[in-house]
Amino acid sequence: MLDPDHGHSEAEIQARLAAPPGRGNLRDIVYGGIDGAVTTFAIVAGVEGAGLSPYVIIALGFANVLADGFSMAAGNYSATKAEADNLARLRRIEEDHIDRHPRGERAELRAILASKGLSGATLDEATDQIGQNRKAWVDLMLDGEYGLGSADPEPRRAALVTFAAFLTAGLVPMLPFLIGVPQAFEVATGLTLATFFGIGTLKSRWSLTPWWRSGLETLSIGGLAAALAYGVGSLFG
Repeated sequence: MLDPDHGHSEAEIQARLAAPPGRGNLRDIVYGGIDGAVTTFAIVAGVEGAGLSPYVIIALGFANVLADGFSMAAGNYSATKAEADNLARLRRIEEDHIDRHPRGERAELRAILASKGLSGATLDEATDQIGQNRKAWVDLMLDGEYGLGSADPEPRRAALVTFAAFLTAGLVPMLPFLIGVPQAFEVATGLTLATFFGIGTLKSRWSLTPWWRSGLETLSIGGLAAALAYGVGSLFG
């Protein structure tokens, strides 16, 4: 699905450029959602395959959703913070290089602009203009020299989104056991597979892949993990 049209007035353009979204929440939603559904269903399938009580499923399921969800959120927080710290470190390095080696950094700036298609007088003027704006200069160096965007990652948001996605998807396999429906495991299996497909279709909104293909791709990955979990649990039946 292509991005919807957005306004191109001067005010709308300035507002978008002033607050770039960075990587957004998509990765954290998909990451947390798939892992939440897979790990919780692994417990459900393993306990069911071993022929244990549904109460064991509920107890272990809740323990997994809270503990593993928090663990994933904490891990994503640490990883995202490491990205942010590395970006700040590289920004400081470039600022230091500009102070100590202005001519060399200016040559790098010119080379980066040339690689983007500028030449001649336009290249000279662009180098002069950007060279007078320290932040724009550093941001362009981060992009051209390190391949990094200028928008800082947000560790707390990444952690909260991951935990919320894990909790939401992780509760799905437990619902039939919580409400006591007949054939709870079969219903849980269907709901879990539907969750995988739903995550895939959601992911397609930010890609060029058709929704059904993205849904089937995620369904096949999650379904394979679910089948593996049930098979391992059945060994202890």
